[in-house]
Amino acid sequence: MPENIAQATPPATRRIVLSGALLAMLLAALDSSIVNTALPRMAASLGGLSHLSWVVTGFMLSSTITAPLYGKFSDIYGRRVTFGVSIGGFLLGSVLCGVAQNMDQLIIFRALQGLGAGGLFVLAQAMIGDVVTPRQRPRYQGLFTGVFGLASVAGPLLGGIITQTLSWRWIFYVNLPIGALALVMIWAGLRSLGPTVARGPAKPIDYAGALTLAGATTALLLLLAWGGVQFPWVSPGTLALSLLTLLFLALFLWCESRAADPLVRLGLFRNPVISRGCAVGGMVLFSMLGALVFMPLYFQLVFGMSPAESGAMILPQVAGMLFSSVIGGQIVARIGRYRPFLLAGLGIETVCLIGLAFFAAYDASPLWFLLLMGLFGLGMGMGMPNLINAIQNAVPHGELGAATGVLVFTRSLGGAVGVAASAAIMAISLARSHAKIDIGLLHGQGIHALTHLSPAQHIAIAGAYRTALTGSFTLCGVVMVLGFWLVLGLPDVRLRTEIRTANG
Repeated sequence: MPENIAQATPPATRRIVLSGALLAMLLAALDSSIVNTALPRMAASLGGLSHLSWVVTGFMLSSTITAPLYGKFSDIYGRRVTFGVSIGGFLLGSVLCGVAQNMDQLIIFRALQGLGAGGLFVLAQAMIGDVVTPRQRPRYQGLFTGVFGLASVAGPLLGGIITQTLSWRWIFYVNLPIGALALVMIWAGLRSLGPTVARGPAKPIDYAGALTLAGATTALLLLLAWGGVQFPWVSPGTLALSLLTLLFLALFLWCESRAADPLVRLGLFRNPVISRGCAVGGMVLFSMLGALVFMPLYFQLVFGMSPAESGAMILPQVAGMLFSSVIGGQIVARIGRYRPFLLAGLGIETVCLIGLAFFAAYDASPLWFLLLMGLFGLGMGMGMPNLINAIQNAVPHGELGAATGVLVFTRSLGGAVGVAASAAIMAISLARSHAKIDIGLLHGQGIHALTHLSPAQHIAIAGAYRTALTGSFTLCGVVMVLGFWLVLGLPDVRLRTEIRTANG
């Protein structure tokens, strides 16, 4: 790849590539949440209610496992070809999901869709690095983060509208025109630039590393999905999956230390920006999803809000995230330093989580929650994109895809662990309360579940939710303190004004 490819990229070509990447990010963000609203309709249409959770779990498993693979393969074969495989698999899975005739087919096709979706996040962010210098990337990473936040909240709303006006099948069909347009734009834009990776002598693909990483990830995600649901957290099933995770992880590290061209070069983690940045990325998603997963239910069950009103309570967080990611990206690109914004973002998130724990414990009014949700979004918009900027700035272009893939992978795992931790806290709190009600019923029916409760049970549920959310916010706040401490140790490296192709 030419040293000055980003500087030499015509503005029109850059806009085409970035627009296509933005559409890919939009697809990935929407598809992570748009399906949830339609799950009851899917169960009514296809049956198989007992396996309904696998529609979400199967997608999460396959998309998480393949994220680092797409990053590595894009460094070897180029972003254009790898993106074609990713979006092609995603769109094929979307079509098959739309025509599924039973629940088993839908689960299998969702897993296939996830195999393609695993590359959308990684490649969209890596392609920014192909056409934009590190100094200017914050302008675009901030925009991508804002779109991700907006799409994540809009997903359930769009899912409900499409399901109600058309059919749940159109949730999948709507991906086709957007994905096709993204593919055409990326294919045309990157083709005009020539190869976007430095090609060296062909090396054997690290199949052993890919298989052992997939095994470790699958065992861990199944542990998080099934723990406390299919079997108690303290049980032989938990122990077996935990040991399996550790075994596959040890085998993965052993394979990577011996592979000629490892899937994840372990030497990358000697760079403190990479090791600390990936750890902090997991902690940020742990805290974000762990804190927010039960917030809409809290607003419904404690404040008595409707689903629409509880959804509106999340909007300040999205608005804050969109504002600070876009404006902050402009400022970081101008000054060439990301560390001050990263520290400020994580600091704001930490303070907000502690504040939310305090307000939940003392049953504060919705106005206080609105205020802190907005501030929390401001912190997220300052922190999330600058982690990507830091990591992409710290590696040569030949490893940009692999480094981005590892960050996306650790963030996905962190988010899954955060959701599982909050669910465990919620289950324990409800079990200790006097209200005998299944958490699954609450999660599925929200405020409508209250119609089956006595006033005493309603009071008990509200108290249990306040207690659980206090514990969840406190745990997430502690994790953010650790993330803030790790960022304090990051070197204050200025963003480069050129793309570095040599290793080092």
